[in-house]
Amino acid sequence: MRNKASLTPTLLRLLDSVRYEVLPTASTEDKVLAHVPRDVTVTVTASPSKGLDATLDLAERLAGHGYTVVPHIAARMVTGRAELAEICGRLTGKGITRVFVPGGDADPAGDYADALALLLDLTELGRPFEQVGITGYPESHPTIHDDLTVQAMWDKRHYATHVVSNLTFDPAVIRDWVHRLRGRGVTMPLLLGIPGPVDRTKLLTMATKIGVGESTRFLAKHKGTFARLAAPGGFTGERFLEQCAPTLAEPTSLVEGLHVFTFNQIAETEAWRQGLLGRLRG
Repeated sequence: MRNKASLTPTLLRLLDSVRYEVLPTASTEDKVLAHVPRDVTVTVTASPSKGLDATLDLAERLAGHGYTVVPHIAARMVTGRAELAEICGRLTGKGITRVFVPGGDADPAGDYADALALLLDLTELGRPFEQVGITGYPESHPTIHDDLTVQAMWDKRHYATHVVSNLTFDPAVIRDWVHRLRGRGVTMPLLLGIPGPVDRTKLLTMATKIGVGESTRFLAKHKGTFARLAAPGGFTGERFLEQCAPTLAEPTSLVEGLHVFTFNQIAETEAWRQGLLGRLRG
């Protein structure tokens, strides 16, 4: 087992290569502008109740402010190739070069039953984006068998550039999943999904108000996980990263950075990151 000091360079690298997931609400733009440095990438979730326009509008505004932005294009929310082509033209016209393509939990609005179908059409449209992320599931997916989730990543490997892991709170799960992923020949770089600091009351309010979003849905389906996240002393991002660090430091893990689910606790998340960076740098 490596000692803590030997893992500090890995932790610093990951915290310096961070991106924040935000929900497209009326106050999100102001929160990002007030608290997020321009060198931090911002990803914007897709909400079936709000529609893709809310995601695209916020992404365009943040890009205009100088942020690197990654809008989520949830496959089941897109009606087909014609709408997808319009979305691609809209985003690339604003200089947006990165997207994230989950399947989404909504009923299909048209031709795309899953993320792979949309990824195939992105390829047919000439691969308009430099980076295309897909979802990985360290924890068991509520409706998809584990073997199928890994197979899905294998099927998407020619059409995506990296994997973003969904939330888990168990370092052993991360270790086993990363080893399994690489053992199956999935060599795409990985961004590790972790929660930012969460206030339980605010999170419950957000879940009620939004009712959607990859991270909010995850918590709704994993009540035991939520209890662990919200309990005093039950989970801290710092301890979780330290426990994951031996796996993340392995050259074969290809973990390039952190994807932080902020739950729109944006100021608190950046304060947490800066505090941890300060402690690690001594």
